[in-house]
Amino acid sequence: MWTLTLPAPDPKTILILKRNSRRLSPSGSDSSRRMELCVLIFLDTEFNGFHGSLISMALVPEAGRSFYEALHCDDPCPWVAQNVMPIIGKPPISRHLFQKRLSAFLCRFQELHIVADWPEDLVHFCQALLVSPGERLLTPAMQFELIFDISKFPSKVPHNALEDAKAFRLSILHS
Repeated sequence: MWTLTLPAPDPKTILILKRNSRRLSPSGSDSSRRMELCVLIFLDTEFNGFHGSLISMALVPEAGRSFYEALHCDDPCPWVAQNVMPIIGKPPISRHLFQKRLSAFLCRFQELHIVADWPEDLVHFCQALLVSPGERLLTPAMQFELIFDISKFPSKVPHNALEDAKAFRLSILHS
């Protein structure tokens, strides 16, 4: 097995794994790189209608700093224009910058257990990992779980990916 020792993530760099490369796992004694062990992360996305493009994504770990970013949506469907766009709460960024920030967030961990309550959330997450044909973001090992959540803790701001992911986290951790 090959091992790759990574420096602390630089937000200006995207880590890419090319197709047909051996699996690379972050490790080593580099003190500039602190990695958390396997962590449970709650995922929620907002997208432009059924099978529509990604608008925003939130990844909320059991504890610690969350990931939340928004992408441009030039022509939102009427429901999204009314219920999602006004409450995103942050300016959209380019897909390239989105991937840089996603890569930096994911590479803080040695292993991920991503939990979602809707299949399209997982689809959009996996699509965000794709950089170009044959290239994807370098990520730690991860597994996915789809849970039917009858939320015990309603979102403070429904249809805001960050608030929905926080509520999902509370519902699962306190069930």
